[in-house]
Amino acid sequence: MRGWAPNDALAFTVEITAASVHRGDVIQVGGQPCRVIDLIQLPHGAKQLVFEPGELLTMYPRTRLVALRMTRRR
Repeated sequence: MRGWAPNDALAFTVEITAASVHRGDVIQVGGQPCRVIDLIQLPHGAKQLVFEPGELLTMYPRTRLVALRMTRRR
């Protein structure tokens, strides 16, 4: 994964669902951090997450994951 943490950013963990996942969230999959670069809405509230290297992960409405989210410092 490329360098992605700007100097003026804070990172925190957050529980995400298909409804609350954002572009830029970093999810650990198989021991590797993967950053979400795109989201595709699927039927019945599911979302397909597209990661930087091109991998896909489908989140269903009841799926809960922990992600690292970046926010700018003020």
